[in-house]
Amino acid sequence: MKTRNIKEIMTKNVVCITPDQFLIDVKHIYEKKDFHHHIPVVENNKLVGMVSLVDFMYHISGAGLSDNHEVYKTLKVKDIMSPNPYSVNTKATIKDVASVLKEGRFRAIPVLEDNKVVGIVSTADIIQHFLEMAESE
Repeated sequence: MKTRNIKEIMTKNVVCITPDQFLIDVKHIYEKKDFHHHIPVVENNKLVGMVSLVDFMYHISGAGLSDNHEVYKTLKVKDIMSPNPYSVNTKATIKDVASVLKEGRFRAIPVLEDNKVVGIVSTADIIQHFLEMAESE
């Protein structure tokens, strides 16, 4: 079986946020259809953190759907992000990333090229890849 590169299945055109953005921006990103549950946090074009849907939901508990709740305008991304996230570079193979995701510590992994976020791969992306392989057999 051919070793395939993660670039073949990663989501490109990744929506990223900065540490100083307010949670209202994160809320609006999560409200979009078909959005990954993890958002890379970049500062000066370098990955500095990740925000997961769980992180977000935990910190907005009780805020509701209205954009007017004060939590959305007072808390910033840096207040809820996980710093120094695990990442892979574009030379990683699908098998490499699947092995890391299998451990269960992460649900999505940013893909970097020259220290810049160029993609993201989720557990769902890996499962989809292997389902497509199984269907082609």
